[in-house]
Amino acid sequence: MPDTPTLVAAVIALFGVVFFLSGLAALRRGRLFRMTVRLSAAALLLALAGLLGAAAVATRGYNALTHEEVAATVRLEPAGPKRFTARFRFPDGREAGYRLAGDELYVDAHILKWKPLANLFGLHTAYELDRVSGRYRAAAEEQQNARTVQALAPERPLDLFQLRQRYALLDFLFDAEYGSATFVMADRPAGIEIRVSTSGLMARRLEAP
Repeated sequence: MPDTPTLVAAVIALFGVVFFLSGLAALRRGRLFRMTVRLSAAALLLALAGLLGAAAVATRGYNALTHEEVAATVRLEPAGPKRFTARFRFPDGREAGYRLAGDELYVDAHILKWKPLANLFGLHTAYELDRVSGRYRAAAEEQQNARTVQALAPERPLDLFQLRQRYALLDFLFDAEYGSATFVMADRPAGIEIRVSTSGLMARRLEAP
């Protein structure tokens, strides 16, 4: 079933096609002013539909965010000096495991906040976990030792963050777009909740050692 932004984009595109055909009909009748108005409206509607369609594709995989919620549950298992395994379980049931180097688990995410105009088209605050890595407590170790980074976000044909940086015209839709990160010690077996709110990520330990 199509999501709300996709459905709205399709409806706007349909109106754009109707105005375009109406403009061609006006041209055949020699009504130039009416043709100009209708073709201009068609161009505007089709451009808006294209923009909403691109936003819908670029945000596919993002999760709607209305309050603090669990983005992932992680099981940490030490695997040697400054080595550990992080086993992720996501809210949709997916699971994945990563071998990481460092003292701490580090997770970051993209958070998108839309302006009220975008809310009318079904675009609301959303988030997506982006990467997981191992983090060393000492900056010198971070510079010298092996670094391990894994992608959490799926590949997609369009990335909204890149589109926003490339096209200033998207500014009227965005209230804010930013990255957020959290990290927690990974020196002993533990369960961790990675939580997200409109103010960013946080890590909450589930069990005592």
